[in-house]
Amino acid sequence: MGKLELKLITLNRSKMKKIALIFSLTLMTYCGFAQRDALYSQFMFNRLIINPAYSGSRDAMTLTLLNRYQWVGFDGAPRTLTFSAHSPLRNEKVALGMYAYADMNGPFTDVGFMANYAYRVRVYNGTLSLGLQAGFNQVNVDWDELNFRDLDDPLYLERPDNKLQPDANFGVYYYTNKYYLGVSSKQLFETQYGKVEAVEGKSTYSKLARHFYGIAGAAIPFSSKVVFRPGVMVKYTDNAPLNYDLNASFLFNDIIWLGASYRTNINAITTKNAVVFMVELNLTKNWRIGYSYDAYLSEIRLHNDGSHEIMIGYDMNLFKPRTLTPRYF
Repeated sequence: MGKLELKLITLNRSKMKKIALIFSLTLMTYCGFAQRDALYSQFMFNRLIINPAYSGSRDAMTLTLLNRYQWVGFDGAPRTLTFSAHSPLRNEKVALGMYAYADMNGPFTDVGFMANYAYRVRVYNGTLSLGLQAGFNQVNVDWDELNFRDLDDPLYLERPDNKLQPDANFGVYYYTNKYYLGVSSKQLFETQYGKVEAVEGKSTYSKLARHFYGIAGAAIPFSSKVVFRPGVMVKYTDNAPLNYDLNASFLFNDIIWLGASYRTNINAITTKNAVVFMVELNLTKNWRIGYSYDAYLSEIRLHNDGSHEIMIGYDMNLFKPRTLTPRYF
């Protein structure tokens, strides 16, 4: 047993990482219903990527750029770049927006663009918003980066074409100055991609699984200088375990947010629960910047240096000549 353990330890560590990563990604992408949504730790600062009804809720034109480096230290580890923009119109019942993204996972690159429409009405002391997103995505595969043990594998021989696919998302969002809650569904079309005609008339393909999200949170002033903001996000995908994110943060002097999250990220292959530490600075009344660090609680923590996420946001009033006030949501 001692010799066997020694041999395992002396294996090239980077090669083991790459093999494990590619194996996991291949299974997640080409087996049954694929869970495709990229992971974000700072979703609470940019909810448009989760719920299209969030559009215009900051009562200003909001631009957000988010760059995520996941599993730093892995060769070919995931990286996600997202840009979003949304704003209410002169008719405050209508808000428009968009977001574009590129999600890179080893030999796989998922890119997409979504246009956003939201209709908003006053209900009691808050605003009820219904939102719809429509656009396209494309999953690209660099086949030269994949090593097949069986060169007669139909997937290797046919290599499915990379092509644009339509997509749509829908959401409902209700918010006041004190709390918010919303539900949304993404990948409404459950688009099929990667189909391969195999032997004996059987086909291998993957379909983008529909994702369901629920979010809720509140802002609780402790004093004129401290605001407490708890929140929760729940994500459900058919044939997959329920995932959730519990987060809490404090705003000090309307300048700095300090917070943490506990997140589960469970799929059919791995369990990657994590504790997330985050900070956001309101640099000016228009500019804000955020950073988060994910510390994993499973064995994967032994093989990477965590995940890092950087966010830059800008708010600009297009139609109201007034000074921006701090927004908790």
